[in-house]
Amino acid sequence: MDFAAPKLLLVLIAAPGTALLCSFLWRRRRRHVAAWSASGLWNRLLPTYRPTRMTLGTLALTLAVIGLALALARPRWGSVEQTVERTGVDVVFVLDTSLSMATRDVQPSRLWVAQSLVRDMARSFSGERVALVQAEGDGVVMAPLTVDSAVIDLLLDAVAPGSLPTPGTELGPALERGIDLFAEGTEGHRVMIVLSDGEDHGRGLAKATSLAKDAEVVVHAIGVGTPEGLPLELPQAAGKPVEYKTDENGNVVVSRLEERTLESLSRETGGVYIRATSAATRVEAVVDRVSRMTRRSIGEETITALEERFQLPLALAIASLLIYLVLPIFARRQGEVSP
Repeated sequence: MDFAAPKLLLVLIAAPGTALLCSFLWRRRRRHVAAWSASGLWNRLLPTYRPTRMTLGTLALTLAVIGLALALARPRWGSVEQTVERTGVDVVFVLDTSLSMATRDVQPSRLWVAQSLVRDMARSFSGERVALVQAEGDGVVMAPLTVDSAVIDLLLDAVAPGSLPTPGTELGPALERGIDLFAEGTEGHRVMIVLSDGEDHGRGLAKATSLAKDAEVVVHAIGVGTPEGLPLELPQAAGKPVEYKTDENGNVVVSRLEERTLESLSRETGGVYIRATSAATRVEAVVDRVSRMTRRSIGEETITALEERFQLPLALAIASLLIYLVLPIFARRQGEVSP
């Protein structure tokens, strides 16, 4: 046996306190009456007082508190099998990890903010299958569709700016990899969420957008960064001075958020666009759109769980409280009063 809410067992502390309080109140009342009246008048002044009734009433009220505490803690024993049908939609996260995502125009970096937003959204998608695709010069599937969002959380720790063999920013191949993850027959239940600074140096984005529309994939885009941008830092070993990327003319490259690319992608596929300037950016617009989509069955599983038994202590609490309430009626019907 265990308890679903074991912390509520602390309510049991009130049981001995209830017994002591009841006993104290009855004895104080008896002392007060005895101080100014003769014992022969107690039958009228305390018509419901009996030593036995006092003991039974205190016991009943204490049992009521115990039963209520146990019911709140929800005791469970005895296994029961339940068949649970999972319903949801398929969500593929496309995370840009190109070198420009190391820019610090949002703190501590664009990639860190994007990773945090993916974690938050993955946890909020209850019942959905989620996948992760890394976008750089190529698109790499890091996690196929799974109901275990903890996998996404774990894999996010492994990505870094410029970590794929093919450098550069090209969203098209990553979008195509994401589209390939959706199974046949899931049309109308497909979502892709792209987190990027919008810089795209390839030529495959228009083709990928067309494929997404044909596959009935709704693409939401989150642009990470600022339109003003900052110079693009190159990866350096710890302790070395900061160096910036330069173009062929020796000018420092400034990486800026390219919103038009992401806005066009989301608009053409029926999604929404959000600019993210911190990990606290509100992305409820995306989460709400996903939650409002028509759910589909994504499988069944049999769960073995302990059966809830809170009804038994709750019945004890109700019965004890009823006994406490009817004791005065029973006491009035007794003719003899003990001094």
